[in-house]
Amino acid sequence: MDQPSTGRQVGAGVALVVIDLVVIGWAVYSYGMAGWADGYESDGAGPSSASRVASEAALLLGGGAVVTGGGLLALGWRVPGVVQLVVLGGAALLFSVGG
Repeated sequence: MDQPSTGRQVGAGVALVVIDLVVIGWAVYSYGMAGWADGYESDGAGPSSASRVASEAALLLGGGAVVTGGGLLALGWRVPGVVQLVVLGGAALLFSVGG
C-alpha cells in the first residue's frame, strides 16, 4: 500500500485540529451554559445538567478520538491519527474528570 507523504499528513492533521477545536469549543460552551443554568436551580435533588453535558461531551469526544484516530492509523496516516487521539482523547479525559 502506498503511504501518503508527510506533508499531506500534516495538512490533514491541521485541518482536523481546526474541526476538533470547533467541537471542543462547542462542548465547553454547552458545559458553561449548563453550569450557569444550574446556578439558578440549586435544589440539589438530582444530578446537575452540567454533569450530564460533561458526560455527553466526554462520550462524543472519546468516540471521535477512537473512530477518527483509529481509522487514520489503520489507513497508515500516522501523524493525523496520533493528533486525533491526543487532541480528542485529551479533551474527553478532561471532560470526564472535570464533569
